[in-house]
Amino acid sequence: MTASTTPSTSLRCGRYRLAVGEHDRPLVMGILNVTPDSFSDGGHYQALDVAISHAEQMIADGVDIIDIGGESSRPGAQPLPLQEELRRVMPVIYALRDCGKPISIDTYKPEVMHEAIQAGVDMVNDINAFRAEGALRAVKDAEVALCIMHMLGEPKTMQAEPHYDDVQAEVADFLLERIQALRDAGIAAGRLCIDPGFGFGKTLTHNLILLQGLRRLIDATGLPLLAGMSRKSMIGAVTGKPVEERMAGSIAAAVIAAERGARILRVHDVGATVDAIAVWDAVRKQQSV
Repeated sequence: MTASTTPSTSLRCGRYRLAVGEHDRPLVMGILNVTPDSFSDGGHYQALDVAISHAEQMIADGVDIIDIGGESSRPGAQPLPLQEELRRVMPVIYALRDCGKPISIDTYKPEVMHEAIQAGVDMVNDINAFRAEGALRAVKDAEVALCIMHMLGEPKTMQAEPHYDDVQAEVADFLLERIQALRDAGIAAGRLCIDPGFGFGKTLTHNLILLQGLRRLIDATGLPLLAGMSRKSMIGAVTGKPVEERMAGSIAAAVIAAERGARILRVHDVGATVDAIAVWDAVRKQQSV
């Protein structure tokens, strides 16, 4: 892991330019899962009209980015056939592409990336860090933002006794390697952000170490960091609460991530997170006066 240059202050995101500087308010990315089996909200938003209604509510609540996912990446999840993922996500993308907010597609399949980009998405959020054959070709000539995430193994097996000698250093080294691969493919750094992958091949201790040391990853890469901890098992492990009762813990984690430099917060509870971040940001800016 090596030190980087001054962190980015702007993220090129399709039709948008997102302010992601240290003094900007962290952006809230709302999760829109059109899946029957996601760990938290599986089956809630499969119907197109319900998915659109939920997106409209997120917009009313102040969301900055809407992240559409058609395949569950919960621990133990089985891979989803390509055509089924396209069937789930494409109608939602077409329905929301002109909603006035950046649209992100959460996928690791190059074919889905290509179709989603053609349909007008502004970001590709890949849990596999664009390692699949054809992924770089699918995204390199677009203007979309790209989120590079760390995952140890794959969803089916990632929580089977994950081990690191130094989780911060190993996650940073992986992200630096993938950033270089994308840069070598001709992708501008201004399109990139990183995600340490909370819960993706990490124990509770690993997750807490990463959260505590987010600035180490930001300083190492010089890129905006996306943090996604909403309702995950790490929140349940700390609070003892089931998935449906993890909002307070998730908001606390989001505020801690913001305090440590995260520029994008990926959450289920948009309105409550927007309010919490607004209060945190107001206090922070008052301190700097």
